[in-house]
Amino acid sequence: MRDGTKAVKEEVDKETGAITTPIYQTTSYQYPVGEKYRYSRELNPTVLRLANIIAELEEAEMGVAFSSGMGAISSTLLTLVKPGSNVLIHRDMFGRTYRFFTDFLRSLGVNIDVANPGEIVEKAKDKKYDIIFVESISNPILRVVDIITLSKISKENNSILIVDATFSTPINQKPIVQGSQIVVHSASKFLAGHNDVIAGLAAGYKDLLVKVDLMRRTLGTSLDPHAAYLVIRGIKTLKVRMDVINSNAQKIAEFLSEHPKIKKVYYPGLKSHPDHEIARKLLKGFGGVVSFEIKGTMSDSINLMNKFNVILAAQTLGGVNSTISHPATMSHRTLTPEERKIVGISDTMLRLSVGIEEIDDLIEDLDKALSSI
Repeated sequence: MRDGTKAVKEEVDKETGAITTPIYQTTSYQYPVGEKYRYSRELNPTVLRLANIIAELEEAEMGVAFSSGMGAISSTLLTLVKPGSNVLIHRDMFGRTYRFFTDFLRSLGVNIDVANPGEIVEKAKDKKYDIIFVESISNPILRVVDIITLSKISKENNSILIVDATFSTPINQKPIVQGSQIVVHSASKFLAGHNDVIAGLAAGYKDLLVKVDLMRRTLGTSLDPHAAYLVIRGIKTLKVRMDVINSNAQKIAEFLSEHPKIKKVYYPGLKSHPDHEIARKLLKGFGGVVSFEIKGTMSDSINLMNKFNVILAAQTLGGVNSTISHPATMSHRTLTPEERKIVGISDTMLRLSVGIEEIDDLIEDLDKALSSI
C-alpha cells in the first residue's frame, strides 16, 4: 500500500465491527485475559495501534509512542548512552533538544561533540561515535542533512544514527529506508496536524526499539490513550495535508524571495538554498516551514507577528493553521546570543509554518503585513 492508504487504513475491531480505533481508557486489565496489556503505563491497545501505524509509515520493524516529542528523544537517548559514550549532534536544532544534549547528557558524563550548520557529515568522519543524532531538516534554518551519506559513515563506524524527521514527515522522507536505525517525531506537529495534542513517536530496528520501550515504561513517558486516538485521527489526513502544505510553502518561499522587505529566505525548495540538490535527492516534498529575515530591526520582526489576519503568532508548527514565531525569543530562547549567531538565527528571523489555507489568502496576508514595516 502507498502512504496515503497506509495512513487511512484502520484495523476493524473483530468483536464489534468498529471501523475506528477505540479509546481504551482503562488503566488495568483482568488477568490472565489481559496479560498482554496489564497496565496502561506499560502497554495500551490504542497507544499500541499508533505505534504500529508509525512503524508502517516509516517502513520500520517497530514503533513506540511517547507523551511528547522530547519524551521520545530523552527516552531513546537515555536507553542508548552511558557515561563515556561519544555522541555527535549539530548546532542548528530545536533549542530544547540542543540543551538536552549539551547540558543534561554532558552532566551524566556523555561526550557531546557539536557540528556547525552543514558540517555534520564531515564531522562524522573525524572519529568513531556511538550515536549520531540529527534533524533531517534543521530547526529553524532548514539545512538538509544528507542522511544517505551519513548512514554509510555511521555503519562503517558501527554508530547508531538517529534522525528527528518532524519537519519532513514520512510523506516527504523515510530515514529508516535511507539508512538510519531510529527515527523520532514530535507527533504534536505535522503528524497530528491540528494543534490539539502533545505526543511523540519513534520507529526503527526492533532490537533497539524493544530496549527504548522498556525505558519508556520505566521513565513513565507514556502516551495517554485519548491523545493517541487524536494522533491516529490526524494521521489519516497526513498525505492530503502535506500535499497542500508542500505546495503552499514552495509558493510562499518564492513570493518572499522576491519581496522588497525581505532580506533572506530559507527553504530547501529554492535553488538558492545551500542544500537544494541534497533536498531534491532525499525529499519527496520540501516541507511546510519557511524561515526568513526581514529588512528591519528585532522590534520590527516581533511587531510583524501581530499584524497578520490569517497567520497566527504562536510557538508551534505543523498544524492546519499557518503560524509564525520569532526563534530568538521563542523556540530558541535558551541559546545564548553567541550560540544563535553561530547557528545563523538573527534577531530579524521569523519561522513560518505553512498551513492548508488558500494560498492567495496567505500571500495577501504576508504582503499586507510586510508593507507596514
